[in-house]
Amino acid sequence: MKYKRDASAINSSILRKPMQRYAPLFLLPMVAAFCIGFIWPFAQGLFLSFTEFKTTSKWTWVGISNYIKAFQDDSFIYSFGYTALYAVVSLVLINVLAFAIAYALTQKIKGANLFRTVFFMPNLIGGIVLGYIWSMIFDGLLSAYNTSILTNSTWGFWGLIILMCWQQIGYMMIIYIAGLQAVPEDMLEAAKIDGANGWQTLFKVTIPNVMPSITICMFLTLTNGFKLFDQNLALTGGQPYIINADGTSIHTTEMLALNIYNTFYGQNVNSRGVAQAKAVLFFILVAGLSILQLRATRDKEVAA
Repeated sequence: MKYKRDASAINSSILRKPMQRYAPLFLLPMVAAFCIGFIWPFAQGLFLSFTEFKTTSKWTWVGISNYIKAFQDDSFIYSFGYTALYAVVSLVLINVLAFAIAYALTQKIKGANLFRTVFFMPNLIGGIVLGYIWSMIFDGLLSAYNTSILTNSTWGFWGLIILMCWQQIGYMMIIYIAGLQAVPEDMLEAAKIDGANGWQTLFKVTIPNVMPSITICMFLTLTNGFKLFDQNLALTGGQPYIINADGTSIHTTEMLALNIYNTFYGQNVNSRGVAQAKAVLFFILVAGLSILQLRATRDKEVAA
């Protein structure tokens, strides 16, 4: 028997070496797709942000002037503040409500699986369709008050918050349920034996053990909040507008992604370089905030 085990170990090691030798060959399609789909477009976009262009083959080098114009654009600065406020509010509301629902559905209540399905279903609807559906809902609700989501920036802000909460809470709930189900039962029983009440068990035992799920959900809600585009386009389109003294306009419900889109596809073709500079700044902003958030929440995770 010993010789058979030795022979099988030798055979497996012999078979493993050719597989390890050809492993990079199987990675090539993925690396090629990543380079073609991300690295090259990103490098090209970074280059075009320093140019004035109408097409990618017809450009004129202008240096950092596009970035200067981007920072001088009042609508871009306004959209940045508006998006930051939206991202913070949506991050708090979505995560608190998703965790609360997940916690309730893991308490062995009747019909828990049905409730999970119902709460998750809005996430299956596309952003554009969702935006138009909620625009009709808000128009019906606000018609009694002789106002509209397109003429009231406050309603537009909270309309976006309600829309995104309705769409994303179910998805985050599933992640929180997975984290809550992984909390060790012996720790919960030990807390109960020690006389801890429900709130003490929640904050001292449950939440520290669910921190990996909190990290993931906060990352997703933060990045989704800053990258929001299709729902913003369908629900408000940036309306209402404020006309400045110099003739420029500020869209009071326009978020960063929509601002970049409107700049690129606006009537002024020469502003495409400015839009590309805004896109680069947008990428740096989202990437930087995401890294900071991941570091802050991962430091609070309980080591396994």
